[in-house]
Amino acid sequence: MSKHEMSIENRILSSVKTSYFSSKLWHGKNAVAISRGIPKWYKGRVYKVLAPSWELVRIKDTEEYTRRYRNEVLNRLDPKKVYKDLGDDAILLCWEKPGEFCHRRLVAEWLEETLGIKVLELGF
Repeated sequence: MSKHEMSIENRILSSVKTSYFSSKLWHGKNAVAISRGIPKWYKGRVYKVLAPSWELVRIKDTEEYTRRYRNEVLNRLDPKKVYKDLGDDAILLCWEKPGEFCHRRLVAEWLEETLGIKVLELGF
């Protein structure tokens, strides 16, 4: 294992979280928008690599959306690189409230599955 890989392995215990734009809990923290569109007032970081295409956004069937998002977005990415790009303690933001179907939860599950980390919704 290279020094870089060991560094990544050591950081896997980080506390990446998720939240949504309307929440006040992420303000002043390492927020990273991962949605296709972002609010005009949002001035934080944006990571478009994880944003679904407009075609995916329009899909209403959650099973089809999940399958296609995984195939068209997540399966093409290196989770360790994504984790490094996002940074320690990143808070992944998109539009939907907790409990609603959302791609940020798919990203969280992907990071959990591939890196062995736990990604929780901020405030839960």
